[in-house]
Amino acid sequence: MEDYNKVFSLLLEALSGADGADKPEEEPRSIPLGISNRHVHLSRADVDTLFGAGYSLTKARELSQPGQYACNETVTVCGPRGAIEKVRVLGPVREQTQVEILRGDCYKLGVKAPVRLSGELEGTPGITLVGPKGSIYIHCGLMVAQRHIHMTPDDARYFGVTDGERVSIGFDGPRGGGYNQVVIRVSNSAALDCHIDVEEANAMDLTAASVVQIIKN
Repeated sequence: MEDYNKVFSLLLEALSGADGADKPEEEPRSIPLGISNRHVHLSRADVDTLFGAGYSLTKARELSQPGQYACNETVTVCGPRGAIEKVRVLGPVREQTQVEILRGDCYKLGVKAPVRLSGELEGTPGITLVGPKGSIYIHCGLMVAQRHIHMTPDDARYFGVTDGERVSIGFDGPRGGGYNQVVIRVSNSAALDCHIDVEEANAMDLTAASVVQIIKN
């Protein structure tokens, strides 16, 4: 009887080992990287002023977030010290015009733009935009984009984060490193994507093929 129990125990161990071999460890999920250049979001009224009454923005390519796209249209952004031409317009139209620039652009334009999340326009400075049919001066809406991660509620549960939370992120590569103060933006319609700007990407030699890991503090 004792020998039978030993054989039975060895059989259970063998079966347990086989089950484990069939279940490889799941690799941690990584997050795609989106790299943004300076760009403009326009209201319906401002599209009419810059491009002509009733003008419809034309789509050049889809962006990572559902329903968002880069347009063929560009404008010139003018500050008290200088101007930047051919700044891309992104669609669709918004309720209020917003201009997202790089930190280095502030020196060329002669403006001081705060770091803000898209849509947080209160307290931001204004700027002049020039299109093929006219020009406008917006009294607020100029900003440097706050780095952030778009995700769905399911993604947020997986990564153990909440909407509005600030996390750190890390990158591999020859100039890899990390960034702090990355805001989580949770939405049912979001596609998982981390957004940083061109200057931040260049500092670490990152490309659209790079992937992001959230570092829990």
